[in-house]
Amino acid sequence: MLKAHRPFQPVILGGDIGAYALARELNDSFGCTSILVTAYYPRAIQESRILTRRYFKRANEAEPLAHELIRIAQGIRRKQPTLPLLLLANTDWRIDALSRFRPQLEDYYIVPIPQRRTIDQVINKQNFARIAHSVGMRVPTTFYQDFSHADDSAWQPKPLPNDMSFPVVAKPADSSTYEQLSFPGRQKVYRIENQDQLDRLWQALRRAGFRSTFLAQQLIPGDDTCMYSVTAYVDRRGTVTMMSAAHVLLQEHHPAMLGNPCAMITEPLPELTEPAQRFLQRVDYHGFANFDVKRDARDGTFYFLEINPRIGRNSYYCVGAGINPMDVLVDDVIDEKQRPEGRADRLSLYTLVPRFLLRRYVQPDTWRTISSLYRSGNVVNPLHNPRDASLKRRRRIMAIELGLVKKFRTYYPQQTETGF
Repeated sequence: MLKAHRPFQPVILGGDIGAYALARELNDSFGCTSILVTAYYPRAIQESRILTRRYFKRANEAEPLAHELIRIAQGIRRKQPTLPLLLLANTDWRIDALSRFRPQLEDYYIVPIPQRRTIDQVINKQNFARIAHSVGMRVPTTFYQDFSHADDSAWQPKPLPNDMSFPVVAKPADSSTYEQLSFPGRQKVYRIENQDQLDRLWQALRRAGFRSTFLAQQLIPGDDTCMYSVTAYVDRRGTVTMMSAAHVLLQEHHPAMLGNPCAMITEPLPELTEPAQRFLQRVDYHGFANFDVKRDARDGTFYFLEINPRIGRNSYYCVGAGINPMDVLVDDVIDEKQRPEGRADRLSLYTLVPRFLLRRYVQPDTWRTISSLYRSGNVVNPLHNPRDASLKRRRRIMAIELGLVKKFRTYYPQQTETGF
């Protein structure tokens, strides 16, 4: 049953699974058709009835994208001058672009992202570590390599500190500065085994023109099943109206997608959600946030790796856990309703992969839980949408799933103790 609400028009940036999930969450609750602004046309949105694709060739350039969004808004306003426009994004680069052009965009759109000062505060990994320690979160030992002066011929990377040892995990300190970069061997996250590998990475980044900060983080032992996700929404009053957590079962292993969960179990995890709430309240946060967490396989200690100032690619797991994230957003910024604190912690399986593929990678005790969830129907996949299930659409989804099977055969043919 659709919810009563003030009419509005969603405009979503991007066209991947994360963007489709937002469109589906909005359609599930409100029946609306979202406009997706994208330069590409991946299978995740092809043949969909719940969205309208707006092609824009320069959608990966911030200023042209902002101008195009204003043109879209002006076109809608000419026909419906009082209709609220809700602008959403779900990658770090796009959130950064919206933040940079927020003053101009807010003349036309509701832009429900954290304030720039808050984004800058939390995506800086050194600030994140300091705030995390202050609220009782553990974070891994981390080293920061600054490339801002790498154009200088005399520049040399700094060595790892003595309190760190290999292997380490290397990744950008701010993903928005790395998302658009392209070079041979590029990966989302790097497992570095020795100094030679680290030196080669530093030089590749320098040659590619990376001029921000990369970090090397002490590797926390454990495979994919040691990863966790926490997703939250904080309304305009500072109330955490949604908090949900999920235990990762399997992540993607294609180099460009490494670390993206593709199967998770939602469950009550107060040892994660409570410190996450303290963190958000400490920095006066407003909007969606997503935390990446890893459990040390040796002793069970949870380490908070980072916060993303967005809802996250796998936001649909919150629906399986009991709360549609777009319900809390629309209540807050469209209908201006006050909601109490909310927890979404129903046991459910969120998956993007076929059942037989998931079975290959999980342990027998975990598979018993998964089988029970399949039997009870507590399984969600944003792409398996009964309202968006034409024959052509189903063929597209089948192609996505077969592509995942092929990627796992190529990049992760069997489970490892490290997840690499």
